[in-house]
Amino acid sequence: MRTVILSLVFVLWAPAADFEILDQAEFRRLFPPDAKVERLVTGLQFTEGPVWMPGQAGGYLVFSDIPADELKRWDRRGGLQLYRKPSNNANGNTLDREERLVTAEHGGRRISRTEKNGTVTTVVDSFEGRKLNSPNDVVVASDGAIWFTDPDYGLSGRPREQAGNYVFRLDTKTNRLTAVIKDFDKPNGLCFSPDESRLYVADSGKPRHIRVFKVTAGGEVSGGEVFAAIDKGGPDGIRCDEGGRVWSSSGDGVQIFSPQGRLVARVLLPESAANLAFGGRAGRTLFLTARKSLYAVETLVRGAPRPK
Repeated sequence: MRTVILSLVFVLWAPAADFEILDQAEFRRLFPPDAKVERLVTGLQFTEGPVWMPGQAGGYLVFSDIPADELKRWDRRGGLQLYRKPSNNANGNTLDREERLVTAEHGGRRISRTEKNGTVTTVVDSFEGRKLNSPNDVVVASDGAIWFTDPDYGLSGRPREQAGNYVFRLDTKTNRLTAVIKDFDKPNGLCFSPDESRLYVADSGKPRHIRVFKVTAGGEVSGGEVFAAIDKGGPDGIRCDEGGRVWSSSGDGVQIFSPQGRLVARVLLPESAANLAFGGRAGRTLFLTARKSLYAVETLVRGAPRPK
């Protein structure tokens, strides 16, 4: 009888082809038994920077198509629509405490903000009198500070003015921009732990790993140890969930790590993922931008809380 019961339980939780499970117990905390990856849109050029926008009818997703110079919008009711063109080759997107869209622009070499009336303004575009490289990804902390990465991927032949590829922090109260981390090859995705005591930064250059830093209330960082290495492709966009797990894009889709850096599971995609975000009506839908397509999978968790 015991053998029969175990067999039934296994069938109920048999992993779909969409996942590779390394920790079955933890996987059950993350995904419902019927979870599967759904391709929502395809035929795009290179998708990036998903962020869920609150609004009427439950909200909608905004994401970037970098070569197309467009920001796209998607929801279940309206499908795929154009959100903004040109976008200055927008890459990463996030929301600030007032739920305004904050965007890292390759083409504009700046961090921009979309005001409530739709006007797009420059937040920052230079450091120490020299133009930024090509801001890649961006997050906003609960104190309003804007943190972003600035590798040189999007220079496209334009002259480089910064001495390195830095991680920046903009204090929006004083408008002071600080290069808080300078020893990355290609700093890319970044995210905070739920309590903002940790900052995770992906290096998509030669190291292909994620580092973790301790963060003080004043915005200073220390540490920088390797948190996890990505074994297929490299890390691009990363997100923390409400339990402190780190979800990283990778060459095989998404790799999920425990707060201690242990690989828990993979969400497998037919394309390399570039970025990801939690959203949807309940906040438990994981959206994945992957090369030419947009994917989604239902989860049992939400992303780390937005700053308020």
